[in-house]
Amino acid sequence: MINRFLHSFIFWGAWIIIPVLMEILPAFGGFFLLLFRRAKAKKKPEKLKVYPEISVIIPVYNSAQTLFACIRSIKLSTYDSDKIRIFLVNNQGKDNSFDIFRRCQLAFPELHMQWLNAQQGKSRALNLALYNSEGKYIINLDSDGILEPHALQNIVEKFEVRQDLNCMTGAVLTEPRLIDQFEHFFPRLLRELEFMEYAQAFLAGRSYASELNAVYTLSGAFSAFRKSAILKSRMYNTNTICEDTHITFQMRYLQKERVEICENALFYVDPIEGINKLYTQRQRWQRGSLEVARQFLDEKNNFGKSFLDVNVHTLLYDHTFAFPRAIWYLALLCLLFMNYSSKMIILSTVFIFLTYIIVGFMYYGTVLYFLRDFPDLRSYYAGHWWVVILLPFFNFAVFFIRLAGIVNSIGTDSAWKTRNLTEEGQAFMDVVKQDFAKPIGWVRRLRRLVNEEETQEEGRA
Repeated sequence: MINRFLHSFIFWGAWIIIPVLMEILPAFGGFFLLLFRRAKAKKKPEKLKVYPEISVIIPVYNSAQTLFACIRSIKLSTYDSDKIRIFLVNNQGKDNSFDIFRRCQLAFPELHMQWLNAQQGKSRALNLALYNSEGKYIINLDSDGILEPHALQNIVEKFEVRQDLNCMTGAVLTEPRLIDQFEHFFPRLLRELEFMEYAQAFLAGRSYASELNAVYTLSGAFSAFRKSAILKSRMYNTNTICEDTHITFQMRYLQKERVEICENALFYVDPIEGINKLYTQRQRWQRGSLEVARQFLDEKNNFGKSFLDVNVHTLLYDHTFAFPRAIWYLALLCLLFMNYSSKMIILSTVFIFLTYIIVGFMYYGTVLYFLRDFPDLRSYYAGHWWVVILLPFFNFAVFFIRLAGIVNSIGTDSAWKTRNLTEEGQAFMDVVKQDFAKPIGWVRRLRRLVNEEETQEEGRA
Protein backbone atom coordinates (compact mmCIF):
# COMPACT_ATOMS: atom_id res chain seq x y z
CA MET A 1 0.00 0.00 0.00
CA ILE A 2 2.80 2.43 0.93
CA ASN A 3 4.71 1.59 -2.23
CA ARG A 4 1.64 2.16 -4.40
CA PHE A 5 0.93 5.47 -2.63
CA LEU A 6 4.47 6.72 -3.17
CA HIS A 7 4.42 5.72 -6.82
CA SER A 8 1.07 7.43 -7.33
CA PHE A 9 2.23 10.59 -5.56
CA ILE A 10 5.35 10.79 -7.70
CA PHE A 11 3.34 10.18 -10.86
CA TRP A 12 0.59 12.72 -10.21
CA GLY A 13 2.98 15.20 -8.62
CA ALA A 14 5.58 15.28 -11.37
CA TRP A 15 3.36 14.92 -14.41
CA ILE A 16 -0.04 16.41 -13.58
CA ILE A 17 0.37 18.92 -10.74
CA ILE A 18 2.75 21.12 -12.76
CA PRO A 19 0.30 21.80 -15.61
CA VAL A 20 -2.58 22.06 -13.12
CA LEU A 21 -0.81 24.73 -11.05
CA MET A 22 0.79 26.59 -13.95
CA GLU A 23 -1.96 26.50 -16.57
CA ILE A 24 -5.33 25.10 -15.56
CA LEU A 25 -5.95 26.90 -12.26
CA PRO A 26 -4.85 30.31 -13.62
CA ALA A 27 -7.14 29.77 -16.61
CA PHE A 28 -10.16 29.13 -14.38
CA GLY A 29 -9.22 32.06 -12.14
CA GLY A 30 -8.72 34.34 -15.11
CA PHE A 31 -12.06 33.43 -16.64
CA PHE A 32 -14.06 34.19 -13.52
CA LEU A 33 -12.05 37.33 -12.76
CA LEU A 34 -12.76 38.66 -16.25
CA LEU A 35 -16.48 37.90 -15.87
CA PHE A 36 -16.58 39.69 -12.53
CA ARG A 37 -14.68 42.77 -13.70
CA ARG A 38 -16.48 43.05 -17.04
CA ALA A 39 -19.82 42.88 -15.23
CA LYS A 40 -18.77 45.91 -13.17
CA ALA A 41 -17.25 47.75 -16.11
CA LYS A 42 -18.63 51.15 -17.03
CA LYS A 43 -20.35 51.89 -20.30
CA LYS A 44 -18.26 52.49 -23.37
CA PRO A 45 -16.83 56.04 -23.26
CA GLU A 46 -18.06 58.65 -25.71
CA LYS A 47 -16.03 59.58 -28.76
CA LEU A 48 -13.38 62.23 -28.30
CA LYS A 49 -14.12 65.73 -29.54
CA VAL A 50 -10.52 66.28 -30.59
CA TYR A 51 -8.12 63.51 -31.59
CA PRO A 52 -4.37 64.13 -31.12
CA GLU A 53 -1.67 63.77 -33.74
CA ILE A 54 0.09 60.40 -33.85
CA SER A 55 3.13 58.86 -35.52
CA VAL A 56 2.93 55.41 -37.11
CA ILE A 57 6.30 53.66 -37.46
CA ILE A 58 6.63 50.80 -39.95
CA PRO A 59 10.00 48.99 -40.22
CA VAL A 60 10.54 47.88 -43.81
CA TYR A 61 12.65 44.87 -44.80
CA ASN A 62 11.92 43.20 -48.14
CA SER A 63 8.27 44.18 -47.68
CA ALA A 64 7.29 44.75 -51.30
CA GLN A 65 4.58 42.06 -51.22
CA THR A 66 2.73 43.44 -48.17
CA LEU A 67 3.61 47.13 -47.78
CA PHE A 68 0.89 48.55 -50.03
CA ALA A 69 -1.88 46.68 -48.17
CA CYS A 70 -0.48 47.83 -44.81
CA ILE A 71 -0.45 51.51 -45.80
CA ARG A 72 -3.85 51.21 -47.46
CA SER A 73 -5.28 49.94 -44.16
CA ILE A 74 -4.02 53.12 -42.49
CA LYS A 75 -5.71 55.18 -45.19
CA LEU A 76 -8.98 53.28 -44.66
CA SER A 77 -8.75 53.83 -40.91
CA THR A 78 -11.43 55.90 -39.19
CA TYR A 79 -8.65 58.05 -37.74
CA ASP A 80 -8.26 61.42 -39.46
CA SER A 81 -5.46 61.17 -42.05
CA ASP A 82 -4.39 64.75 -41.28
CA LYS A 83 -3.52 63.63 -37.74
CA ILE A 84 -1.30 60.72 -38.86
CA ARG A 85 2.41 60.91 -39.69
CA ILE A 86 3.81 57.70 -41.18
CA PHE A 87 7.51 56.80 -40.99
CA LEU A 88 8.71 53.92 -43.15
CA VAL A 89 12.18 52.91 -41.99
CA ASN A 90 14.14 50.85 -44.48
CA ASN A 91 16.23 48.20 -42.78
CA GLN A 92 18.65 47.60 -45.69
CA GLY A 93 16.15 45.52 -47.65
CA LYS A 94 17.12 44.15 -51.07
CA ASP A 95 13.79 44.30 -52.93
CA ASN A 96 11.76 47.12 -54.48
CA SER A 97 9.99 48.27 -51.32
CA PHE A 98 10.89 51.90 -52.14
CA ASP A 99 8.96 51.61 -55.42
CA ILE A 100 5.93 50.46 -53.43
CA PHE A 101 6.36 53.50 -51.18
CA ARG A 102 6.34 55.77 -54.25
CA ARG A 103 3.23 54.00 -55.50
CA CYS A 104 1.56 54.63 -52.14
CA GLN A 105 2.42 58.33 -52.36
CA LEU A 106 0.56 58.51 -55.65
CA ALA A 107 -2.37 56.40 -54.49
CA PHE A 108 -2.81 58.11 -51.10
CA PRO A 109 -1.66 61.73 -51.48
CA GLU A 110 -3.52 62.77 -48.32
CA LEU A 111 -1.25 60.59 -46.13
CA HIS A 112 1.86 62.21 -44.67
CA MET A 113 4.61 59.64 -45.30
CA GLN A 114 8.37 59.79 -44.94
CA TRP A 115 11.00 57.24 -46.01
CA LEU A 116 14.05 56.80 -43.78
CA ASN A 117 17.11 54.61 -44.31
CA ALA A 118 18.54 52.92 -41.23
CA GLN A 119 21.54 50.75 -40.48
CA GLN A 120 21.03 47.03 -40.31
CA GLY A 121 18.72 45.87 -37.55
CA LYS A 122 15.06 46.39 -36.71
CA SER A 123 15.93 48.02 -33.38
CA ARG A 124 18.06 50.71 -35.07
CA ALA A 125 15.27 51.35 -37.55
CA LEU A 126 12.74 51.85 -34.76
CA ASN A 127 15.06 54.14 -32.83
CA LEU A 128 15.71 56.29 -35.89
CA ALA A 129 11.98 56.75 -36.41
CA LEU A 130 11.43 57.54 -32.74
CA TYR A 131 13.89 60.42 -32.92
CA ASN A 132 12.02 61.82 -35.92
CA SER A 133 8.50 61.14 -34.69
CA GLU A 134 5.83 63.74 -34.06
CA GLY A 135 2.54 63.82 -32.19
CA LYS A 136 1.32 62.60 -28.83
CA TYR A 137 1.38 58.85 -29.42
CA ILE A 138 3.71 56.42 -31.17
CA ILE A 139 2.19 53.42 -32.95
CA ASN A 140 4.44 50.58 -34.14
CA LEU A 141 3.19 48.34 -36.94
CA ASP A 142 4.75 45.46 -38.84
CA SER A 143 4.71 45.87 -42.60
CA ASP A 144 3.20 42.42 -43.20
CA GLY A 145 -0.18 43.11 -41.62
CA ILE A 146 -3.25 45.33 -41.89
CA LEU A 147 -5.20 47.38 -39.36
CA GLU A 148 -8.86 46.86 -38.58
CA PRO A 149 -10.43 50.23 -39.55
CA HIS A 150 -11.24 51.31 -35.96
CA ALA A 151 -7.98 50.09 -34.41
CA LEU A 152 -6.11 53.42 -34.26
CA GLN A 153 -9.17 55.25 -33.01
CA ASN A 154 -9.87 52.66 -30.30
CA ILE A 155 -6.34 52.57 -28.95
CA VAL A 156 -6.02 56.37 -28.82
CA GLU A 157 -9.40 56.66 -27.08
CA LYS A 158 -8.26 54.27 -24.37
CA PHE A 159 -5.05 56.31 -23.92
CA GLU A 160 -7.05 59.52 -23.61
CA VAL A 161 -9.44 58.04 -21.06
CA ARG A 162 -6.61 56.41 -19.05
CA GLN A 163 -4.11 59.18 -18.43
CA ASP A 164 -2.13 56.84 -16.15
CA LEU A 165 -1.56 54.41 -19.02
CA ASN A 166 1.50 54.94 -21.23
CA CYS A 167 1.96 51.72 -23.19
CA MET A 168 -0.35 49.15 -24.74
CA THR A 169 -0.36 46.27 -27.17
CA GLY A 170 -3.07 45.70 -29.71
CA ALA A 171 -4.69 42.34 -30.39
CA VAL A 172 -2.91 40.49 -33.21
CA LEU A 173 -4.90 37.95 -35.20
CA THR A 174 -4.28 36.04 -38.41
CA GLU A 175 -6.33 37.10 -41.43
CA PRO A 176 -9.36 34.76 -41.85
CA ARG A 177 -9.76 35.65 -45.52
CA LEU A 178 -6.26 34.32 -46.27
CA ILE A 179 -6.86 31.16 -44.24
CA ASP A 180 -9.86 30.25 -46.39
CA GLN A 181 -7.72 30.43 -49.52
CA PHE A 182 -5.99 27.15 -48.60
CA GLU A 183 -7.89 24.41 -50.43
CA HIS A 184 -6.36 21.31 -48.85
CA PHE A 185 -7.51 20.22 -45.41
CA PHE A 186 -4.26 19.90 -43.46
CA PRO A 187 -2.61 23.16 -44.63
CA ARG A 188 -5.84 24.99 -43.79
CA LEU A 189 -6.12 23.20 -40.43
CA LEU A 190 -2.63 24.40 -39.42
CA ARG A 191 -3.66 28.01 -40.13
CA GLU A 192 -7.00 27.58 -38.31
CA LEU A 193 -5.16 26.29 -35.25
CA GLU A 194 -2.84 29.28 -35.42
CA PHE A 195 -5.85 31.63 -35.71
CA MET A 196 -7.48 30.10 -32.63
CA GLU A 197 -4.18 30.21 -30.72
CA TYR A 198 -3.66 33.92 -31.49
CA ALA A 199 -7.26 34.83 -30.64
CA GLN A 200 -7.17 33.06 -27.29
CA ALA A 201 -3.67 34.26 -26.44
CA PHE A 202 -4.46 37.94 -27.03
CA LEU A 203 -8.16 38.28 -26.25
CA ALA A 204 -8.25 35.87 -23.29
CA GLY A 205 -4.72 35.22 -22.00
CA ARG A 206 -3.30 38.73 -22.34
CA SER A 207 -6.58 40.31 -21.31
CA TYR A 208 -6.38 38.48 -17.99
CA ALA A 209 -2.67 39.31 -17.68
CA SER A 210 -3.56 42.94 -18.36
CA GLU A 211 -5.86 42.98 -15.35
CA LEU A 212 -2.92 41.85 -13.18
CA ASN A 213 -0.35 44.07 -14.93
CA ALA A 214 1.39 40.89 -16.04
CA VAL A 215 1.49 41.22 -19.84
CA TYR A 216 4.84 39.67 -20.70
CA THR A 217 5.51 41.48 -23.95
CA LEU A 218 4.13 44.28 -26.09
CA SER A 219 3.61 42.74 -29.51
CA GLY A 220 6.13 44.04 -32.01
CA ALA A 221 3.46 43.70 -34.72
CA PHE A 222 1.17 46.30 -33.09
CA SER A 223 2.10 48.30 -30.02
CA ALA A 224 1.50 51.88 -28.88
CA PHE A 225 3.19 54.31 -26.50
CA ARG A 226 2.66 57.75 -25.13
CA LYS A 227 5.59 59.56 -26.73
CA SER A 228 6.61 61.32 -23.52
CA ALA A 229 7.04 57.93 -21.84
CA ILE A 230 8.95 56.00 -24.49
CA LEU A 231 11.44 58.83 -25.01
CA LYS A 232 12.43 58.46 -21.35
CA SER A 233 13.42 54.84 -21.97
CA ARG A 234 16.71 53.44 -23.19
CA MET A 235 15.04 52.97 -26.58
CA TYR A 236 15.07 49.67 -28.48
CA ASN A 237 17.95 47.36 -27.65
CA THR A 238 20.16 46.36 -30.58
CA ASN A 239 21.66 43.28 -28.90
CA THR A 240 18.61 41.07 -28.76
CA ILE A 241 16.30 39.43 -31.27
CA CYS A 242 13.33 40.24 -29.00
CA GLU A 243 13.38 44.04 -28.96
CA ASP A 244 9.63 44.17 -28.23
CA THR A 245 10.06 42.19 -25.00
CA HIS A 246 13.06 44.34 -24.04
CA ILE A 247 11.10 47.60 -24.38
CA THR A 248 8.25 46.01 -22.40
CA PHE A 249 10.60 45.17 -19.54
CA GLN A 250 12.01 48.68 -19.63
CA MET A 251 8.52 50.09 -19.24
CA ARG A 252 7.61 47.76 -16.39
CA TYR A 253 10.84 47.50 -14.39
CA LEU A 254 12.72 50.72 -15.08
CA GLN A 255 9.85 53.18 -15.48
CA LYS A 256 7.25 51.33 -13.34
CA GLU A 257 4.58 51.61 -16.04
CA ARG A 258 1.49 49.45 -16.41
CA VAL A 259 1.46 47.31 -19.54
CA GLU A 260 -2.00 46.54 -20.89
CA ILE A 261 -3.83 45.36 -23.99
CA CYS A 262 -6.47 47.21 -25.99
CA GLU A 263 -8.79 44.34 -26.90
CA ASN A 264 -10.74 46.25 -29.55
CA ALA A 265 -7.65 47.41 -31.46
CA LEU A 266 -7.13 44.60 -33.97
CA PHE A 267 -4.24 43.99 -36.34
CA TYR A 268 -4.32 41.16 -38.90
CA VAL A 269 -1.16 39.34 -39.96
CA ASP A 270 -0.65 36.71 -42.66
CA PRO A 271 -1.11 33.06 -41.64
CA ILE A 272 2.02 31.04 -41.02
CA GLU A 273 3.74 29.88 -44.21
CA GLY A 274 4.28 26.31 -43.04
CA ILE A 275 5.80 24.02 -40.43
CA ASN A 276 9.34 25.25 -41.10
CA LYS A 277 8.29 28.87 -40.53
CA LEU A 278 6.43 27.93 -37.34
CA TYR A 279 9.52 26.10 -36.10
CA THR A 280 11.91 29.04 -36.64
CA GLN A 281 9.40 31.63 -35.41
CA ARG A 282 8.69 29.96 -32.06
CA GLN A 283 12.34 29.17 -31.45
CA ARG A 284 13.27 32.79 -32.07
CA TRP A 285 10.61 33.98 -29.63
CA GLN A 286 11.83 31.53 -27.00
CA ARG A 287 15.49 32.45 -27.40
CA GLY A 288 14.69 36.15 -27.34
CA SER A 289 12.65 35.91 -24.16
CA LEU A 290 15.52 34.09 -22.45
CA GLU A 291 17.97 36.83 -23.45
CA VAL A 292 15.75 39.63 -22.14
CA ALA A 293 14.76 37.80 -18.95
CA ARG A 294 18.42 37.28 -18.08
CA GLN A 295 19.07 41.01 -18.41
CA PHE A 296 16.23 42.01 -16.09
CA LEU A 297 16.34 39.42 -13.33
CA ASP A 298 16.47 41.26 -10.01
CA GLU A 299 18.63 39.35 -7.54
CA LYS A 300 17.67 41.68 -4.69
CA ASN A 301 14.05 40.49 -4.59
CA ASN A 302 13.14 38.08 -1.82
CA PHE A 303 11.84 34.66 -2.76
CA GLY A 304 8.15 35.40 -2.28
CA LYS A 305 8.28 38.62 -4.26
CA SER A 306 10.30 37.01 -7.01
CA PHE A 307 7.87 34.13 -7.42
CA LEU A 308 5.00 36.59 -8.00
CA ASP A 309 6.99 38.54 -10.59
CA VAL A 310 5.79 37.99 -14.15
CA ASN A 311 9.34 37.49 -15.40
CA VAL A 312 10.21 34.84 -12.81
CA HIS A 313 6.83 33.16 -13.21
CA THR A 314 7.27 32.90 -16.97
CA LEU A 315 10.81 31.58 -16.63
CA LEU A 316 9.62 28.88 -14.23
CA TYR A 317 6.85 27.75 -16.53
CA ASP A 318 8.53 28.14 -19.93
CA HIS A 319 12.05 27.07 -19.00
CA THR A 320 12.61 25.56 -15.54
CA PHE A 321 9.57 23.25 -15.75
CA ALA A 322 10.09 22.54 -19.44
CA PHE A 323 12.61 19.74 -18.95
CA PRO A 324 10.69 17.68 -16.33
CA ARG A 325 7.53 18.11 -18.41
CA ALA A 326 9.34 16.85 -21.50
CA ILE A 327 10.76 13.89 -19.59
CA TRP A 328 7.33 12.85 -18.39
CA TYR A 329 5.71 13.32 -21.78
CA LEU A 330 8.32 11.05 -23.35
CA ALA A 331 8.40 8.59 -20.46
CA LEU A 332 4.78 7.46 -20.61
CA LEU A 333 5.74 4.14 -22.17
CA CYS A 334 8.31 3.56 -19.43
CA LEU A 335 5.53 3.68 -16.83
CA LEU A 336 4.31 0.34 -18.14
CA PHE A 337 7.48 -1.16 -16.64
CA MET A 338 6.82 0.53 -13.26
CA ASN A 339 3.70 -1.50 -12.39
CA TYR A 340 1.32 1.04 -13.95
CA SER A 341 -1.52 -0.35 -15.98
CA SER A 342 -2.02 0.87 -19.52
CA LYS A 343 -5.58 1.78 -18.54
CA MET A 344 -4.37 4.18 -15.84
CA ILE A 345 -1.87 5.84 -18.17
CA ILE A 346 -4.44 6.30 -20.91
CA LEU A 347 -7.11 7.60 -18.54
CA SER A 348 -4.74 10.08 -16.89
CA THR A 349 -3.59 11.36 -20.30
CA VAL A 350 -7.19 11.73 -21.46
CA PHE A 351 -8.03 13.54 -18.21
CA ILE A 352 -5.29 16.10 -18.77
CA PHE A 353 -6.28 16.77 -22.37
CA LEU A 354 -9.99 16.99 -21.49
CA THR A 355 -9.12 19.57 -18.86
CA TYR A 356 -7.15 21.57 -21.42
CA ILE A 357 -10.14 21.40 -23.77
CA ILE A 358 -12.43 22.72 -21.02
CA VAL A 359 -9.99 25.58 -20.46
CA GLY A 360 -9.97 26.20 -24.20
CA PHE A 361 -13.76 26.56 -24.27
CA MET A 362 -13.64 28.95 -21.33
CA TYR A 363 -11.20 31.08 -23.33
CA TYR A 364 -13.49 30.58 -26.33
CA GLY A 365 -16.37 32.24 -24.48
CA THR A 366 -14.15 35.11 -23.36
CA VAL A 367 -12.99 35.77 -26.93
CA LEU A 368 -16.59 35.82 -28.17
CA TYR A 369 -17.30 38.55 -25.62
CA PHE A 370 -14.43 40.73 -26.83
CA LEU A 371 -15.41 40.26 -30.49
CA ARG A 372 -18.95 41.56 -29.95
CA ASP A 373 -18.14 44.77 -31.89
CA PHE A 374 -16.82 42.80 -34.89
CA PRO A 375 -19.77 40.68 -36.13
CA ASP A 376 -18.08 39.14 -39.20
CA LEU A 377 -14.95 38.15 -37.28
CA ARG A 378 -17.06 36.93 -34.37
CA SER A 379 -19.11 34.75 -36.70
CA TYR A 380 -15.95 33.26 -38.23
CA TYR A 381 -14.48 32.56 -34.78
CA ALA A 382 -17.74 31.08 -33.44
CA GLY A 383 -17.99 28.76 -36.44
CA HIS A 384 -14.57 27.28 -35.66
CA TRP A 385 -15.49 26.03 -32.18
CA TRP A 386 -14.33 22.54 -33.14
CA VAL A 387 -10.73 23.79 -33.48
CA VAL A 388 -10.69 24.28 -29.69
CA ILE A 389 -10.79 20.49 -29.32
CA LEU A 390 -7.60 20.13 -31.37
CA LEU A 391 -5.80 23.10 -29.87
CA PRO A 392 -4.18 21.15 -26.96
CA PHE A 393 -2.45 18.91 -29.50
CA PHE A 394 -1.16 21.95 -31.38
CA ASN A 395 0.10 23.48 -28.13
CA PHE A 396 1.71 20.14 -27.27
CA ALA A 397 3.71 20.24 -30.53
CA VAL A 398 4.62 23.90 -30.03
CA PHE A 399 5.90 23.07 -26.53
CA PHE A 400 8.59 20.80 -28.00
CA ILE A 401 9.53 23.48 -30.53
CA ARG A 402 10.00 25.93 -27.66
CA LEU A 403 12.00 23.31 -25.80
CA ALA A 404 14.27 22.99 -28.85
CA GLY A 405 14.68 26.77 -28.73
CA ILE A 406 15.92 26.53 -25.14
CA VAL A 407 18.43 23.83 -26.05
CA ASN A 408 19.64 25.68 -29.16
CA SER A 409 20.09 28.90 -27.19
CA ILE A 410 22.69 27.30 -24.90
CA GLY A 411 26.13 28.56 -25.82
CA THR A 412 25.02 30.40 -28.97
CA ASP A 413 24.84 34.09 -29.78
CA SER A 414 21.65 35.98 -30.56
CA ALA A 415 20.75 35.74 -34.24
CA TRP A 416 17.68 36.13 -36.40
CA LYS A 417 18.82 33.28 -38.63
CA THR A 418 17.59 29.99 -37.14
CA ARG A 419 17.62 26.58 -38.74
CA ASN A 420 14.16 25.39 -39.74
CA LEU A 421 12.76 21.92 -39.06
CA THR A 422 13.98 20.50 -42.37
CA GLU A 423 17.51 21.80 -41.77
CA GLU A 424 17.45 20.50 -38.19
CA GLY A 425 16.41 17.07 -39.48
CA GLN A 426 19.18 17.05 -42.06
CA ALA A 427 21.73 18.11 -39.43
CA PHE A 428 20.50 15.30 -37.14
CA MET A 429 20.86 12.73 -39.92
CA ASP A 430 24.37 14.00 -40.69
CA VAL A 431 25.36 13.54 -37.04
CA VAL A 432 23.84 10.04 -36.97
CA LYS A 433 25.71 9.09 -40.14
CA GLN A 434 28.94 10.48 -38.71
CA ASP A 435 28.47 8.64 -35.40
CA PHE A 436 27.77 5.33 -37.14
CA ALA A 437 30.42 5.77 -39.82
CA LYS A 438 33.16 3.99 -37.85
CA PRO A 439 31.02 1.00 -36.69
CA ILE A 440 29.70 0.56 -40.23
CA GLY A 441 33.25 0.73 -41.55
CA TRP A 442 34.33 -1.97 -39.10
CA VAL A 443 31.44 -4.21 -40.19
CA ARG A 444 32.33 -3.72 -43.85
CA ARG A 445 36.00 -4.55 -43.25
CA LEU A 446 35.01 -7.60 -41.26
CA ARG A 447 32.66 -8.70 -44.04
CA ARG A 448 35.43 -8.30 -46.67
CA LEU A 449 37.83 -10.23 -44.49
CA VAL A 450 35.36 -13.11 -44.07
CA ASN A 451 34.58 -13.15 -47.79
CA GLU A 452 38.31 -13.27 -48.64
CA GLU A 453 38.86 -16.22 -46.31
CA GLU A 454 35.89 -18.08 -47.84
CA THR A 455 37.24 -17.41 -51.37
CA GLN A 456 40.65 -18.73 -50.40
CA GLU A 457 39.17 -21.91 -48.91
CA GLU A 458 37.09 -22.50 -52.04
CA GLY A 459 40.27 -22.05 -54.16
CA ARG A 460 42.12 -24.69 -52.16
CA ALA A 461 39.19 -27.05 -52.55
